[in-house]
Amino acid sequence: MVATIAPSLLNDLRRRGDKVTLIDVRTPAEFGEVHVDFARNFPLSTLDAREVAAMAGDGPVYVICKSGNRSQQACEKLAAAGLEGIVSVEGGTSACVEAGLPVIRGRKVMSLERQVRIAAGALVALGAATAGICPDPLWQKVGAGLAAFVGCGLVFAGITDTCGMGMLIARMPWNQACTSAKTCCRT
Repeated sequence: MVATIAPSLLNDLRRRGDKVTLIDVRTPAEFGEVHVDFARNFPLSTLDAREVAAMAGDGPVYVICKSGNRSQQACEKLAAAGLEGIVSVEGGTSACVEAGLPVIRGRKVMSLERQVRIAAGALVALGAATAGICPDPLWQKVGAGLAAFVGCGLVFAGITDTCGMGMLIARMPWNQACTSAKTCCRT
């Protein structure tokens, strides 16, 4: 079980002067759109426990994403690598914005979840159209197979809370672009 902290308590620690190591595991593009001003970007797709441990030292590491799902995955990954004191921020960046934590805003980007919905929907529609329109039985089977494959992937993602398509899309070049060195630096 991953430990959690409310955004307001995280803010209180920061205001008291405690060392607060906050890592944001969203894509660089999402991070560039809006992030807590003292967060550093370590995308889940390339998260390296050694790098996090070197930065954090002996203190706790607070992990944040958009809503809490990816931060839970990151906490589990870091804990499995032997790091201790890993804490997920409840509700993610969205909850931090609502709680009034200081944030840095950049340009608006499309969320990873929305990109996955678009890609999955497009692939299912393409598969169904191919199966229904093409006169060649081979292409009908290919179309039906594509729609079924994506549908099964969505079911798997729902059951396991792990999305292969999301992990793939997170690595796409448009999700790696930083809007400026200031919002993407780790130092």
